[in-house]
Amino acid sequence: MNILIIGGTGLISTYITRQLLERGDKVTHYNRGKSSPQVPEGVTQIIGDRTDYPRFEQQMAELGSFDCVIDMVCYEPEDARSTVRAITGKTGQYILCSTIDVYTKPASKYPITEEEPRTAIADFDYALKKVECEQIAFAAHERGDLKVTVIRPAATHGEGRGIIHSLGWSNTHIDRIRKGKPIVMHGDGNSLWVQCHADDVARAFVGAIGNTKAFGKGYHATGEEWLTWNALQRTVARVLGAPEPKFVYIPSETLNRLAYIHGNICLINFQFNNIFDNTAARTDLGFRYTITWEESVRRIVKWLDEHDAIPNSDDDPIDDRVVAAYEAGVLHAKELLSDMKGL
Repeated sequence: MNILIIGGTGLISTYITRQLLERGDKVTHYNRGKSSPQVPEGVTQIIGDRTDYPRFEQQMAELGSFDCVIDMVCYEPEDARSTVRAITGKTGQYILCSTIDVYTKPASKYPITEEEPRTAIADFDYALKKVECEQIAFAAHERGDLKVTVIRPAATHGEGRGIIHSLGWSNTHIDRIRKGKPIVMHGDGNSLWVQCHADDVARAFVGAIGNTKAFGKGYHATGEEWLTWNALQRTVARVLGAPEPKFVYIPSETLNRLAYIHGNICLINFQFNNIFDNTAARTDLGFRYTITWEESVRRIVKWLDEHDAIPNSDDDPIDDRVVAAYEAGVLHAKELLSDMKGL
């Protein structure tokens, strides 16, 4: 098949490309040419900026037709509108990479199914825009302009990317665990989270290509080990051969106030249970969760070590400053309340 990937150099895109090439498909990437030093052998690369909408649409017209267009970098509603205009009548299928963050949080029931309302959280701009991108794509499907499929990954990891934690994605977190330093943890660390290796996620995209069962539908492609954040980080310590992590538990609202840039994601996302039903993707797309979290951590840490990509945490003070500020606040509160009876 003749496949166009808008993007192509990101984590999931890399694995999609590998799997398509392995099965003999013709693959074209459309991107800015800035994220990858080397285009995989067998891939045609078209350089362009999809946010330059007139030029993007002109380039799409010049490229001709594709059996499937996979859009991995659609973040703005106008990205979606432009793509619909550009590829209508020129592709057999449009696959949009969305996110599980489109759902209402907390959910009405768990595990979350594809029937859960897609209204996102009011302050979660990325998720709100993804909701609108989905709506634009599905509207095109309903009009008969395009055959649309939406894939919704959760947190996705793999070699070349760090390990997610309460203060984001910095790799200094791994060094902190190795050294036995305090680890910031949102809430009590017992909310449930899922993660999935990009190789497994990619199979959902590949399984959707040309699959008539997938037309007009959205699917989860998420992890299937429902682990608490405490368990996730204890697994990291175990793989590293490090001592039990010393968690400093901070309420998500407080963490948001102490370190907004780093802590806001806990308030709008990490504090909620994020567990999903993959039945539809398993049934229709052949999706399978095959790479465990522990195995993923081993691969990620090995890759990061080999590429000298784990910075010295002594040079990054944010964690220690957050811990110090929180503990000082707790101490001050205790002092204020010390004269009150029963405390």
